[in-house]
Amino acid sequence: MIYLASRSPRRRELLTQIGVRFEPLLFREGVRQDTDTDESVHEGEKADDYVRRVTLMKANAAWSRVTQHRGLQRKPVLAADTTVEVDGKILGKPADAAIATRMLELLSGKGHRVLTAVAVQLDQRVELAVSESLVTFAPLDAARIAAYVASGEPFDKAGAYGIQGRAGCFVERLEGSYTGVMGLPLYETANLLRLFGVMVP
Repeated sequence: MIYLASRSPRRRELLTQIGVRFEPLLFREGVRQDTDTDESVHEGEKADDYVRRVTLMKANAAWSRVTQHRGLQRKPVLAADTTVEVDGKILGKPADAAIATRMLELLSGKGHRVLTAVAVQLDQRVELAVSESLVTFAPLDAARIAAYVASGEPFDKAGAYGIQGRAGCFVERLEGSYTGVMGLPLYETANLLRLFGVMVP
């Protein structure tokens, strides 16, 4: 049994897929504004550094919650973060339809990097791994982009798309980890969990 510091239904599904028992460890509702959980991109920060920093921050914040709550057992905490980079720009989760549309226009007809970092923490021990994938989109016309945005699918996903959903039709080529693009690379995740004695296939 581990704690999962994520609200993502995709990450829950993927952990269940490999038989890992977990308990959700969620942050308080609302926007994270304190310095320990600030997910804004620092000026000049590269995508590789960003995804590592945010993932370690999430793991540390979640572990702090475990230690501060007397009713919680000390078990490994798993945290993850996914970011999309295209043309040197980091694409997070779109706040509205206009931003989602602009992101998809940027991705149309070209390749982009998807980075998912995974961290596991128990006491002072933290282990981290990063999955990098290259995804190439087919050219998307305005009508396809508008229809996809109208579906509502882009709004809780980095880069404004979910490869496991309707946007799977946009992908011409994938080099790397399909589950990494989904948000939890199972190969790296399983290796990390084994380091903490968690039984995985």
